[in-house]
Amino acid sequence: MITCYLRYRIDPYKLAEFEHYGKLWIPLVEKFGGTHHGYFLPSEGASDVALAMFSFPSLAAYETYRERSFADADCQAAFRYAEETRCILSYERSFFRPVFS
Repeated sequence: MITCYLRYRIDPYKLAEFEHYGKLWIPLVEKFGGTHHGYFLPSEGASDVALAMFSFPSLAAYETYRERSFADADCQAAFRYAEETRCILSYERSFFRPVFS
């Protein structure tokens, strides 16, 4: 299993737009075989940082999702929404593997 961790720098005045963006992506990740763990929006502390995490069975499955997302109309609409609203200023993507007992 591989978990993608996204750290977003968002426009704090466009929190509603970013929340809408996140709600667009949750079912899209799941449509392509991933498990979305949710978006985490600012509460206390920095007002311009948001997080998201989702998992795929393998890095290869994640890469297949990425390739397919570029050809999917709903994914492209979500990308355009973020671009048009400019709710995301930047983001970082990291990958983690879980450790269990």
